[in-house]
Order: sequence, then C-alpha cells, then structure tokens
Amino acid sequence: MILGWAFAAGAPMAWGQEASIEEQAEGGDAKAMAKAPKTRDETPRDPSKGAVTGLPIPRYVSLKGTEGNARRGPGLTHRIDWVFTREGMPLKITAEYEHWRRVEDADGAGGWIHYMLLSGVRSVLVTKDMAEAHSAPDEGSEVLFQNELNVVGRLVQCVPDWCRIMVEGEKGWLPKADLWGVKPDEIFP
Repeated sequence: MILGWAFAAGAPMAWGQEASIEEQAEGGDAKAMAKAPKTRDETPRDPSKGAVTGLPIPRYVSLKGTEGNARRGPGLTHRIDWVFTREGMPLKITAEYEHWRRVEDADGAGGWIHYMLLSGVRSVLVTKDMAEAHSAPDEGSEVLFQNELNVVGRLVQCVPDWCRIMVEGEKGWLPKADLWGVKPDEIFP
C-alpha cells in the first residue's frame, strides 16, 4: 500500500489508495490494466463437493436442537418458509453458501439453515410402518423390535444393504430400503 501522495504513471494517488504491483513496476495505466484480459488459472469447482467445506454434496446430517428455521435464501433477511421441530431429524445437505446450508427432509421440504443448527451425528428416518429390527443383517435373523413409521433413530453402522440403528437405547439391523437418511451404496462408518 502506498501512503500519502505518489505518482503511478503520472497519476496522483491519495492517502491509502493502492497502486498494484503491475502499475508500480510497469508504470501502467489503471484503465488500460482493467481492460486487459486476466490470465489467472481458474479451475472449475467440483459440483460433488461443497463450495465451503469441500465435503460431499449431497450428504446427510441431523438437526442439532428442537427447532431450526429453513429460510428461502442464505441469510437472516430471507423469509422463513419452514420450521423443523424434531431433534435429531435427518436432513440432506444439497448446497453450501458461507455459513448456510440448503437442506431438505424426506418429503423434500426445506430451505437454508445456519450451519450451527446442524450436527454431523447421523440419524435415519424409518419409512416403513412396523419395520422389523433384526439381530444381524439378515432377514432370517431374530427380530428384536419393530419401528413405527417416521421413527427417528441414530445411525450406528451400515453395510451394503443393511443399517444398524439405535432407537430408545435398543439396537437392531434394518434394510436400507426401509430408511431415509443414508445413501443406497453407503458404508458407514
């Protein structure tokens, strides 16, 4: 930064005004420099990675508290379209912008939520009424308990076609087809 009055290519500059390295070295004109094409290498961003975190998009998270406002856009000035009210509810992140994450629930409802309202602790939503939780990832294994439709459980482990979840302290294996909040090919952890 050049302080005070200086001359770059014969043009006076005021206190705090900056002259670029190029202008200082070459004595170039600022207007001519602005018209010149920029040659910096801009590699395209990978759309399967978040612009802010670099984590995969889409990915699943959960609601940290008992309430989360989903807004029409990323910022407090945007209107609230939806309020999530189930602690631990699984949500799918579909985009990132600064401190905001665009999320949706199993029904596709959602909006932009501040990242502080989200948790990396994984949960799932049971999508089949009276879904059976087994002792092992096998249909022939013992049934330990049944889950009602829309029960939220904590995700413990996933193998190719099954996930082990915990609901009210009980653990059991359910087919991935009966769950929302996990990708079909996902192995967890």
